[in-house]
Amino acid sequence: MLRDLIEKTRTCRRFKQDEPVSTETLRELVDLTRLMPSAGNAQPLRYVLSNDPVRNGLIFGCLGWAGHLKGWAGPAEGERPVAYIIILGDTQVADTFSVDHGIAAYAILLGARERGIAGCIVGSVQRSLLRKRLRISDRYQILLVIALGVPAEQVVIEAVGEDGNTAYWRDREGVHHVPKRALDDIILD
Repeated sequence: MLRDLIEKTRTCRRFKQDEPVSTETLRELVDLTRLMPSAGNAQPLRYVLSNDPVRNGLIFGCLGWAGHLKGWAGPAEGERPVAYIIILGDTQVADTFSVDHGIAAYAILLGARERGIAGCIVGSVQRSLLRKRLRISDRYQILLVIALGVPAEQVVIEAVGEDGNTAYWRDREGVHHVPKRALDDIILD
């Protein structure tokens, strides 16, 4: 059921670095995006795939991780993503990319979760450095990076407390807690 898949598709930031994700799986995930809606049906998105440890290291060093987890610099060696999908916008196809990259990113996460893989959509990217490291042409705008791997953490959804704080946090056992607003709090009359 779709609701079950959505509930299981939580942002994951720690992975089993010894369990690879194949190039074929990455291609299958990107193939899902071809079928998704695109503003004006322009289909301007392009993708860079990586599951090579050296290349992954170049990408990892360009990413910011978990702003609410103060003092956490990101996953430690052994818990880093084993694959990445970088979403680019082709400026020769479109001037703006509307919400296409958000739709594509979530399609990738849903497809990944269905395969037992988890991911994290990363918007905190040192784009100039990433462009230089991977030799990405100026023709392409770097929109998002999706980190992928077999999850090495438990993520649970809980209700937003009385204080209204939506900041995610980790408990002493390392369980990642994500507060979500109640349905009646987000629907206006």
